[in-house]
Amino acid sequence: MYDIEPWAVDHLHPHGLIFCFMWRKDAHRPADFDDPAAERVWFANQLSDDACATHAILNVLLNCPGIDLGDELRGFRRETEGMSPVMRGLAVTNSPIIRTAHNSLTRPSDIRASLNNITITTSDAEKRKEKERKAEGKPPPAKRAKITKSPKAKGKEKAKTRGKGRKGKESEDEDREEVGEKEKENEDGNENEEETYHFIGYVPAYGKVWELDGLKSGPLEVGELPSPTPNPNPVASSSSSSFSTAQESNPNPNPNPNAPPNAPQNQNPNKAWMSIVRPALRMKMEKYGGSGSDGSNIRFSLLAIVDDLYQKASDELEFLKRERGALERRVQVLLRETEERAVPEEWVKLVDPALLQTAAHAFSLPSPIHSPIHSASGPGLGLGRTYAPDFGARRMERDMEILRMTHPHEAARAWEACVREAVRARVGVEDELAKGGRANTDHIKRTFDYEPFIREFLLRAHREGLLNALLDRDDEGRKRRGRKPGSKG
Repeated sequence: MYDIEPWAVDHLHPHGLIFCFMWRKDAHRPADFDDPAAERVWFANQLSDDACATHAILNVLLNCPGIDLGDELRGFRRETEGMSPVMRGLAVTNSPIIRTAHNSLTRPSDIRASLNNITITTSDAEKRKEKERKAEGKPPPAKRAKITKSPKAKGKEKAKTRGKGRKGKESEDEDREEVGEKEKENEDGNENEEETYHFIGYVPAYGKVWELDGLKSGPLEVGELPSPTPNPNPVASSSSSSFSTAQESNPNPNPNPNAPPNAPQNQNPNKAWMSIVRPALRMKMEKYGGSGSDGSNIRFSLLAIVDDLYQKASDELEFLKRERGALERRVQVLLRETEERAVPEEWVKLVDPALLQTAAHAFSLPSPIHSPIHSASGPGLGLGRTYAPDFGARRMERDMEILRMTHPHEAARAWEACVREAVRARVGVEDELAKGGRANTDHIKRTFDYEPFIREFLLRAHREGLLNALLDRDDEGRKRRGRKPGSKG
């Protein structure tokens, strides 16, 4: 995300936000996070290094009832429901599924560096234990006899104490200067430290907006969501009465299997919660942003967890493909009802010939292997996969509207509009497939292990006698003097 203003965010309908910034040690007390309402929020502490992004994503995802988590994460959330944040963090660290997913995005060199750091840390710990064991085995040093001071030494000490009163103010000033110098040294040391970036999450849950930082002791409340306004004109009908009867039999209905037992019913109140989290984000950006007055030194990034755009585009194309079949069937039925001698194939004369040719490829993709949408050149062939839970309800409502059409020309005009929409939807699906292909290519480039190739390349160059020439060294491997690197001679 490049902006947090409504025009740049609201159309995305974000379920949660991930904020990345350059981490600095932040003084906080556990009492700051002592909120009884936060106990219902799923929150896990970060117990492993270099996993803050994974923890931030999990802390947000497992508090979003409107997201299909899958069987693995759904079971993980159910198993860790009654755990403390520390135990949840330990469960995240020890989960084979989460570990595999996390490491699948890691470069092989990073994995080798992590294993090397583990080896060094373990070795250093063993060395410290060995030193402690040796220190415990040594006998204590022998006590020395106390030497009494002579009267002359005592007189000198009294003179020193009288001089201390005169130099008291001077020593205080010197101490203050030393403290100021130490503070400056600490500031310089902090500036010279290696830059470390950290990820935290923001999510609306249980009527409030929460900041979820795995390094903190618990969720931090950002603000409270406005309560939903009740319906001023409730309509009583047979369907509503049956729904109320079902509610009486099940006092806590929860149609979403991902939602916890006490999950809020507002699935994605993005407009309300974004207006609450926006001031908090501005404060974070001002605090952790660069020191440049013109904003050129940016040290933070903002990501949003949104619905899969490919799934939305795929559902739109599949919706139009099924609508095309329903309209063609309806226009044929209306032709038979209005004209006794009408042939079913005569409906093509009622539509634009150019759109008729466009329809032959508007509802199919050139590469069906990369898409779950099956190619279909006619109605009723190869229904594709759907993702939205309300797809069937919307499709049934539209089919009822088509059945209410009473004239062939009305159905023909609707068919033409459907084909035009399908052309646009097909372009949207192809764009998302292209984005996915580019993302997969970047992922392969980022996670591919180039080290064996580089090692073998250098080894072959050395065996062929080409490496010394490339490094500007003589046959014995010594650096040549008297000429510039790369010059012929």
